[in-house]
Amino acid sequence: MNRPSTIAIDGPAASGKSTLAHALANKLGYLYLDTGVMYRAVTLAALRSGIDLADEPALTRLAETVEIDVVAPTVADGRDCTIYLDGEDVTLGLREAEVDAGVSIPSAYAGVRQALSQKQRRIGERRRVVMAGRDIGTVVMPDADLKIYLDASAEARARRRWLELQAGNRSDSYDDILAGVRRRDEIDSRRAVAPLRPADDAIILDTTEMDAPAVLDYVMGLVGIAGDDTEA
Repeated sequence: MNRPSTIAIDGPAASGKSTLAHALANKLGYLYLDTGVMYRAVTLAALRSGIDLADEPALTRLAETVEIDVVAPTVADGRDCTIYLDGEDVTLGLREAEVDAGVSIPSAYAGVRQALSQKQRRIGERRRVVMAGRDIGTVVMPDADLKIYLDASAEARARRRWLELQAGNRSDSYDDILAGVRRRDEIDSRRAVAPLRPADDAIILDTTEMDAPAVLDYVMGLVGIAGDDTEA
């Protein structure tokens, strides 16, 4: 039985899906794509252009026309990947507080999601890929060979994000981050288009009490069950 060629990893904010997807892609020699960066790139582009995030038609047009590329890290600064927005490296800018606060708005728009989903799907069709997001197994790659849904308590996820931001010399408070995580959960789960939920055939994994190496070991076992464990 062959190893899965397409692996979809979904879950709420700060559930560890990006960390897992990056580590798994490295282990397998697959392309790593965190689709959330594409929504952040559209948000950053809108903020820079002075486009009102409440203007759904304008955001949809922007998502359809803006050039977004995701490649392997080009700078050894701890990043998981490098994101280009119209040719500019905006990797660090995508984690700015203003982008954090605004990204849930365009990500709820049907036109934005459709435009970016098409771009993500084309990437997934080209080569072996580990793709992380909130609707990969349900919308972007419904035929993925392996689907995993990571979950964790809001408190655990907020602490992870807080530690991540502290490492980047950000001074955001834990309470503010927790409130943001809960607000994002509500928006993601209640949006009319592609609400956050596990695919019917996804393997659900609660990571509240698990660290990143333990999660990776568990999923590598799933990949081993699905196929061989040789290098790609």
